[in-house]
Amino acid sequence: MLIKPRALKVGDTLGIVSPASPIKPDLLAKGLDVLHGRGFKTKVFPHALDRDAMLAGRDVDRADDIMAAFRDPDVDAVFCSRGGYGCARLFPFLDIAEIAKSRKMLIGFSDITTLHLALQSYGAVSIHAPMALTLAYDREPWVVDSFFRILQGDGTVPDGASVGEEVVPGVAEGVLVGGCLCLLCDSIGTPHALETKGRLLIIEDVDENPHRVDAMFTHLLNAGLLQDAAGVVVGEMTRTDERRDETIGDRPWREIVSERLQKAGVPSMINYPFGHMSTMLTIPLGVRARMDTGLGTLELLESPCDG
Repeated sequence: MLIKPRALKVGDTLGIVSPASPIKPDLLAKGLDVLHGRGFKTKVFPHALDRDAMLAGRDVDRADDIMAAFRDPDVDAVFCSRGGYGCARLFPFLDIAEIAKSRKMLIGFSDITTLHLALQSYGAVSIHAPMALTLAYDREPWVVDSFFRILQGDGTVPDGASVGEEVVPGVAEGVLVGGCLCLLCDSIGTPHALETKGRLLIIEDVDENPHRVDAMFTHLLNAGLLQDAAGVVVGEMTRTDERRDETIGDRPWREIVSERLQKAGVPSMINYPFGHMSTMLTIPLGVRARMDTGLGTLELLESPCDG
């Protein structure tokens, strides 16, 4: 059974956690100012500003904050401060079934993909969205508008948003799954592995070398996951072209991805506005949507929230 989160309303409280890498206090404050400016309250959990090298504190402490936020009756949704690295280390300390049943939104992207996949394995909708770090920097008005629309249960795309570019033509419908490419590949073989059969797969990533993008898309092909999907929507491989290595061949990421998508043969498009790019839409995962490669659009077919 599909478990949809409760829609937020002005005055609700978002619990702030750091499941992965650390965030600087000034950037967290700037990001939360955007929430406060729209009339939402925030509650920063005890370890949100911890730092342990590449991680935002000890695994058990980060997980404790997440569970405390989902259990807190005063918290209406759980908002991640940033991604980076570390979510997969938390599974021994998390009760994913309890989180799924809470009907509270989990909001974030990048490394948070790992937690989104886990929640989808329990039938729960979660939100691929900007985080505190993302909102700490100026964004196009429609980026912020999309974020608050989805949080309040409105699945329409704001005016001004850009559209995708067709690779393999077609119209397809299915439940939205996906997120950050490297984490989708990392999930294979785990209890919360990516499942794509009959679904719309969304993919993006950041700071990967072009040959690694090729390798990961090839891995999804070899695992049958690309061709099993009803359709594929690719955002941006952010800062990948800057990492081209002429010693092993110099090929732009869009050429690499387009060739791999054509091999899969399902309706697909690239350059759709989501992911680590500065212009990103907020996308609920676990709900049905329709993609139209000719129009370059992705349209929700149901509300991301109940109530």
